[in-house]
This record gives sequence, structure tokens and C-alpha cells, in this order.
Amino acid sequence: MTDDHPLLVEGLKNILSKISDFEVVSTYHTVQDMNQRIGNQLIDVLLLDINVNENNTLEFIKQLRVKQPQLRVIMLSVHNEYPVINSCLMEGAAGYIQKNATVEEIITGINEVYEGRKFVCSRTQSVLDKNAKNEIKHIPKLTRREKEILAEAANGLTTQQIAEKLFISSHTVESHRKNLIQKFQSTNLSAAIKLALEYHLISPASQ
Repeated sequence: MTDDHPLLVEGLKNILSKISDFEVVSTYHTVQDMNQRIGNQLIDVLLLDINVNENNTLEFIKQLRVKQPQLRVIMLSVHNEYPVINSCLMEGAAGYIQKNATVEEIITGINEVYEGRKFVCSRTQSVLDKNAKNEIKHIPKLTRREKEILAEAANGLTTQQIAEKLFISSHTVESHRKNLIQKFQSTNLSAAIKLALEYHLISPASQ
């Protein structure tokens, strides 16, 4: 179980430890800690917070599946946006459970995933069922430069100001702005910024 909220981790650990069919092998509060220790542990199911310390959890799912092919990952998240859910499932997560799900749903999810089946909680399934056709299908993958430009734009800088701060041409900034609008399937950069903040791809006033 990996989550940066100690109360949640300890609460779930205490609940799951009382179930005879379950053994809580280990708990982690950071992805770094998990990466250092998980290689020496045999784990069947991992509950993973998608925003653990703001790391790119989707990349960690890939890495975990390479390190331990038998490992099944269940995302435990506060996010109920379709692109976030879909991205996790596309990257190999076996399950997706909202943090406000019932204990019964969490237990059911662990059992289902352990048996090799996919599982999403009822609230997540509702989001998947109601997904709008014009909504983006997954979280856009951004380059380091795109994140920099998006963050500067979110802080109110103009194209020329961004160019001067990052030591690139205005033409380059404009090209990135157009690509970002396309990646987020937005009508303008403001809408792309809003989504990037919502999915924690950038942080407000980060620069």
C-alpha cells in the first residue's frame, strides 16, 4: 500500500490486517521508499495513490509491472475524472477505487484483482458510463518544455515573456502553445491550463 497520508495508510492497514485472507506485507509513504523496498518483497496486490508526492504515478505503474509482472495495481484516488481513470487503466492498473468507497468495495476490489479480474468501484463505474464523447480520453503526456511553458502561462506570462525567461524564441513558444491546445483538445490555452492544474500536471504559481 502506497499513500502519502499516514492516517489513511494506517486505517486501511488495521482493517485489512483483521481479514484472515489478507496479509499486509508492507506500507509505503513515498514512491521512492516503495521503489527501494518493493524489489525484495513478493506482493500480489498493491494499493497505489495516483498523486503520491505529485510524482508521475502512471510511469511508476509501468516500472512496477516490469519489476514484478505478477503484481496487480489498484489505484486508490480522490480523482473521479474520466481522463485520469482511463489513463490509469490504459497504463496497466488492474483496478480503480475512489478513496471514499466503502470498506466492502475495497475488499471486493482486492479479491477481484487478485483473481485476475479488473475492478472499479461503483462511483468510478458511473463516471465511465457517463463519459462525454467530447471529453479527452486520457491525461496528455507532456514534455518537460511543455510543462515549463504551461506553468509560465498559468502564472500570467505572455508569449514574449515566456520566451525571454526560458531563452527560446517566441515562435517556439507559440508552437508549443498550439501543441498543448491540441493535446488537451481545448479551444484555447486557458482551458488547457485549467485541465493541467486539475490533473496536477503543473502547480499553481510554481515558477
